[in-house]
Amino acid sequence: MLDPSSSEEESDGIVEEESKEAMAPQAGSRISPSRTSESSGGLAPSSSSRSSARPTSPSPSAASEEKEDLEKMQREEEDRKKKLQLYVFVMRCVAYPFNAKQPTDMARRQQKITKQQLQQTKDRFQAFLNGDTQIVADEAFINAVQSFNEVFLKSDRVAKMVQSGGFSANDFREVFKRHIEKRVRSLPEIDGLSKETVLSSWMAKFDTIYRGDEDPRKAQQRMTASAASELILSKDQLYEMFQNILGIKKFEHQLLYQACQLDNLDEQAAQIRRELDGRLQMADQIARGGKFPKFVSKEMEAMFIEELKSSVNQLMANLESMPVSKGGEFKLQKLKRGHNTSIIDMGQEDENTLSKSDVVLSFTLEVVIMEVVGLKSLAPNRIVYCTMEVEGGEKLQTDQAEASKPTWGTQGDFTTTHPLPGVKVKLFTESTGVLALEDKELGRVVLHPTPNSPKQSELHKMTVTKACPDHDLRIKLAIRMDKPQNMKHCGYLWAFGKNVWKRWKKRFFVLVQVSQYTFAMCSYREKKSEPQELLQLDGYTVDYSDPQPGLDGGRAFFNAVKEGDTVIFASDDEQDRILWVQAMYRATGQSHKPVPPTQVQKLNSKGGASAQMDAPISQFSGLKDADRAQKHGMDEFISANPCSFDHASLFEMVQRLTLDHRLNDTFCCLGWFSPGQVFVLDEYCARNGVRGCHRHLCYLRDLLERAESGAIIDPTLLHYSFAFCASHVHGNRPDGLSTVKVDEKERFEDIKERLRVILENQIVNFRYCFPFGRPEGALKATLSLLERVLMKDIATPVPPEEVKGVIRKCLEQAAQLNYERIKEYATIEGKKREMFEHPVFCLASQVMDLTIQNVGRLVTPAKKLEETIRLAELVIEVLQQNQEHHAEAAVTSSGDQSAFAWWTDLMVEHAENFLALYAIDMDAALEIQSPESWDSFPLFQLLNDFLRTDYHLCNGKFHKHLQDLYAPLVVRYVDLMESSIAQSIHKGFERESWEPVNNGSGTSEDLFWKLEALQTFIRDLHWPEEEFAKHLESRIQLMSSNMIENCVKRTRMAFESKLTKSSKSTDFRISPTLCTMFNVMVDAKDQSAKLCAMEMGQEKQYHTQIDELIEESVKDMIQFLVAKFVVILESVLAKISRYDEGTLFSSFLSFTVKAASKYVDVPKPGMDVADGYVTFVRHSQDILRDKVNEEVYIERLFDQWYTATMNLLGTWLTERMEQQLHVYQLKILIRITKKKYRDFRLQGVLDSTLNSKMYDTVRNRLTIEEATASVREGGMQGISMKDSDEEDEDDD
Repeated sequence: MLDPSSSEEESDGIVEEESKEAMAPQAGSRISPSRTSESSGGLAPSSSSRSSARPTSPSPSAASEEKEDLEKMQREEEDRKKKLQLYVFVMRCVAYPFNAKQPTDMARRQQKITKQQLQQTKDRFQAFLNGDTQIVADEAFINAVQSFNEVFLKSDRVAKMVQSGGFSANDFREVFKRHIEKRVRSLPEIDGLSKETVLSSWMAKFDTIYRGDEDPRKAQQRMTASAASELILSKDQLYEMFQNILGIKKFEHQLLYQACQLDNLDEQAAQIRRELDGRLQMADQIARGGKFPKFVSKEMEAMFIEELKSSVNQLMANLESMPVSKGGEFKLQKLKRGHNTSIIDMGQEDENTLSKSDVVLSFTLEVVIMEVVGLKSLAPNRIVYCTMEVEGGEKLQTDQAEASKPTWGTQGDFTTTHPLPGVKVKLFTESTGVLALEDKELGRVVLHPTPNSPKQSELHKMTVTKACPDHDLRIKLAIRMDKPQNMKHCGYLWAFGKNVWKRWKKRFFVLVQVSQYTFAMCSYREKKSEPQELLQLDGYTVDYSDPQPGLDGGRAFFNAVKEGDTVIFASDDEQDRILWVQAMYRATGQSHKPVPPTQVQKLNSKGGASAQMDAPISQFSGLKDADRAQKHGMDEFISANPCSFDHASLFEMVQRLTLDHRLNDTFCCLGWFSPGQVFVLDEYCARNGVRGCHRHLCYLRDLLERAESGAIIDPTLLHYSFAFCASHVHGNRPDGLSTVKVDEKERFEDIKERLRVILENQIVNFRYCFPFGRPEGALKATLSLLERVLMKDIATPVPPEEVKGVIRKCLEQAAQLNYERIKEYATIEGKKREMFEHPVFCLASQVMDLTIQNVGRLVTPAKKLEETIRLAELVIEVLQQNQEHHAEAAVTSSGDQSAFAWWTDLMVEHAENFLALYAIDMDAALEIQSPESWDSFPLFQLLNDFLRTDYHLCNGKFHKHLQDLYAPLVVRYVDLMESSIAQSIHKGFERESWEPVNNGSGTSEDLFWKLEALQTFIRDLHWPEEEFAKHLESRIQLMSSNMIENCVKRTRMAFESKLTKSSKSTDFRISPTLCTMFNVMVDAKDQSAKLCAMEMGQEKQYHTQIDELIEESVKDMIQFLVAKFVVILESVLAKISRYDEGTLFSSFLSFTVKAASKYVDVPKPGMDVADGYVTFVRHSQDILRDKVNEEVYIERLFDQWYTATMNLLGTWLTERMEQQLHVYQLKILIRITKKKYRDFRLQGVLDSTLNSKMYDTVRNRLTIEEATASVREGGMQGISMKDSDEEDEDDD
């Protein structure tokens, strides 16, 4: 944008260059739209030139096209002129605002996300998931990002929202934060690491992923710059913004800016005064002519006039409250008035009359003394100095200087209230006489500067005293007299009037602004602070006039005319007259703009040359700018009377274009204007009298049009404008206006109906209009606005049931819509999967589509069930998102229930309706399933796991329907499983080989696996109905108990049968099958704790019963085995019983051994028997210890085994109490007893069991027998009851 203060030559060149480039027809030249580019601004081409360009008889189609092009060019030209005129009004609002200011309390808008940024974000998150980044993250965070990427970033709803400009980076961050909060809360507690720390860490990683490789400092700088432009804009920025909004070119702005004198605040204030005066006159014309708008009531016509005058009155008060000139330090002493309304009535002279004391001026003077020239009479070393003073003020003195070089450069600052002050400067030299009391004055100069006086330093001739012989003494000094803010112009004029300045005389005049609406023309004398005479300009009209005969003095005449009075002024040159007329034109606020006569402009008087040269060039730039604007066709826009335009339609246009510009900028505005735009629109409405209701009705219409076309509009913004219009239409005067136009009411009713339809449609499409709860709070605001729209008037609230009924109907449609869309999505997804799986995938797409259609007609039950399960997953996902993102409408920000507490109930109904639609497809899919197929249970588990955790949907309509549907299937499944398990037990034990399998046999393992799988299946169902769930649990416990009982009994029978058929000698070995049977019992006990445990108060019913059975069975099996071990020992004892004393066999064996031992080495009789038994015992112990899984059972078996066999030995010895044991019997028994004791001790049998009374009895008997046998012939041959290491080594 060009600088408004640029030089005239530079701007002229720019204007000419840009105008050539634009080649646009200008308004002032009245160019026909059909002119060619070669014509420089003249008429259209003649008929002869047209005939040379194309045939003389064009076809009808060519003529119609030419006509259409012509009409199009005319419309474009009219539109361009309209925008230029509108831009002039907007520029004036920006240049001098006096009603509005840029708001600083508006919510800061975030940068919107574009399609490219969305794709970039997707790529960055995918790169993180692929491991292409250096960000370290745990599995939980990766899963959260994966879910966010799949559910949110890849969602079509998000893409649509981004396309409509409704998503910002902050929205992405908030959605992810809400997405991970539940995940973080569900993580296990870690000592020293709080959940808030984890949440903060995850959000920091999210920001790093989202930002990617971008430098955070650059992003911060960009955000800071955008935030600053979003808050407060300078005037230049506002000009540039509305150039873009209205399509104004740079050079057009430059022309308009300079021609309108927008940098001249006095001109802008005068323009406002003229506009307000025009609006007052327009109100009077309406009142006189009776051309009122059509109101809803006839009585409003009188009120309308009062409102017009009241609005102008308020604007006058606002203007009156403005400082005289912005930025100035001068504090204006305002005129004291009783009431602002007196400004309107210009005829009330008494109230508005100024006194001389009301006009106060304050001037600042700077006096700089440079040097003195012509001082020759003093000695070079004499000291000289100067003093300066403004009459009536203090005196200042320069530094001392030598007479040979009298230079100072000293500045003195003074303040005075005299428009024509007297400045005295004196030159002194120090007196050399001893008796001299004061210094000697050499000369003086007295000056009377004005604000128009030259600012540069000049030489002034001094008046010398008698004591100074230098008669040509001059002093060089500069006097700068600043112009106060309330002085608009000053200079010498000739004046003559009827009431003031009654003599034609030249006087010094000052145009003083007392307040924004009060100006006075004052004449001053030298050294006087109060004006000699003054003329208050209220009601006067200034204009150029011809020279008046009989008045000598003055060359250029102008006058100020008021009814009954005329004051004639004259200046010495033409340029001074133009400046005076311009200044007084701004002061009077008149509608007529004075135009200098052509013959006067050409006048070049000799007397005015000096004044013209003294005037600054910038003061005449307005005339040159106006000429240049007229040259380029801008004059009609500048000079147009604002009161003659329909500002309602103009504002409608500028607001619509501003909204388009706002929606297309980089901010996620949701329809909200920026602070700068609000400021300009507010100022335009106030300054040009645009009614508030009209403004908001147009705004609502524009917003609704954008919403209908897919843009995201904040419902809070709609609510604000709708509430304003509703309040106005129903007479509540939100902007102080009591009148209501028929047009406003009709438009309001139309917009109200459109708004209702849109709001209901948004609620129906709430998942797509407010995806993932964005914009935040929009759904709740939509409900609130709909409630307001349904109100018949603003005083009577709509019944909650009525609102609830409307929203219930919307949510019913939403359920249908949402289900159709996810069903369509599932169908498309299924077709894509089929395309990749189909064997003809490589064929053309048309063939593939046909094949997929044919395959779709032949859907198998399994395929249908798979599609139903996938559809159930989508249904659950939708319901979870609804609960997570769209349930906030019933809760306030503090967590309390809001006025829409019933929204939760309606959302529950919506969910039930949604599920009811799914139930139709689910029932159809289940009906075609085979009765013998159990593949549908995953569907129940999927749905039930979601429903049972939802407080509102648990045991709801759909949930109960699901239970009713699956309860017979579950019962039948359990029945079939029970029958199948029973048959497998019967057949399995009949064919059981008792080979060890895991913890038991093959049959037992299969049994326990089936029972556990069945129980896990029932438990995973999580049946919601408590009574049926208990029934299922009891049924499974009872079944498990019966099956385990059957298994235990069959195992016991097999164990007993196996032992019965086994050997009774020491050749008997514990087989692995017997150990497997023991392990089956152990496993049955362990499984019963899991499968049969059912809490019934303090006891476990089925578990207790089966445990008792297992214990009894194990007890019997141990008894069977111990009995087997006893029988084997009895067989050993039977063998050595043949050596009993007194038997024939014993005597024969003893004789035979003795005889044979003389000739050969006879082995020790009976040791093989002992060794065989000891080996049997040890082998049995090792097998049992290694193969049986239960230590308790082994210890119990060993205890009973040791006790039973020791009791057998004791009994056997007791029966032979009267007999002496044969040496061979003694050796065998000693070996068996010692080895048994030792082996069982090694196996962990307790000492209390080992050292029983029976053991002591046996040991004592064998010790005694050993002592007796040792004295016999041959002795014991090293076998003794005493422990011996050698014996142990031999045995081993």
